[in-house]
Amino acid sequence: MTTEQTMPLILMYHSVDHRVADPHLITVSPRRFERQMRWLRRKNLRGVSMATLLRARQDGQARGLVGLTFDDGYADFFSRAVPVLVRYGFGATVFVVTERIGATNAWDEGPSKPLMHEEQIRAVARCGMEVASHGAQHRSLPTLNDHDLHHELKQSRATLENLLDRPVPGFAYPYGHVSPREITAVRDAGYDYGCAIWGDHPEVHALPRTYVGERDAYLRLQAKTARHHWRWNLRR
Repeated sequence: MTTEQTMPLILMYHSVDHRVADPHLITVSPRRFERQMRWLRRKNLRGVSMATLLRARQDGQARGLVGLTFDDGYADFFSRAVPVLVRYGFGATVFVVTERIGATNAWDEGPSKPLMHEEQIRAVARCGMEVASHGAQHRSLPTLNDHDLHHELKQSRATLENLLDRPVPGFAYPYGHVSPREITAVRDAGYDYGCAIWGDHPEVHALPRTYVGERDAYLRLQAKTARHHWRWNLRR
């Protein structure tokens, strides 16, 4: 199997913050996150954005690269995650819910968490992080009619491109909910790639990702890395 055919490891984060109530298990403590980044470096792996990862994959140079993704655009990505990433020389992609910029994660039934405001989004982009779309309102795309699906994809991208004055090539499916209809819609909307969570038939517009949580210390990270390569590369 050639390098171009392999499925790269992509880690999925949400929030990096001190944990109090976390019913959806979306929060990794700053201490744990630091240790996870340290583990990557010790394994001679470098965290990069999705755009960087996919360019390297296309050129056959993705060996040793790991995609780092952060869903929802929490304010702690700016305050807690980015300083660690910059210190390690890593990049990442943050997926932003555009109609909730500067607000909170109203779609969750759990604790309210602040989302980045416009200047924080610009700041993380200036730090070299990729900013991509997570839809306009964090809605489950398979439940939407064609008009609302089009709005989630097109309007969110336009908002970010206007905010950052640069192209926005990537999309992540809210809740990981995706079917062939949504994959086609993301491709037709002009996105270069789409990040899912699961999927039996991964492709560039439905890339599988590996969830990372507070319990993922070194041994669990090693096991998840091995499982990814076995599932998506070795047995294919």
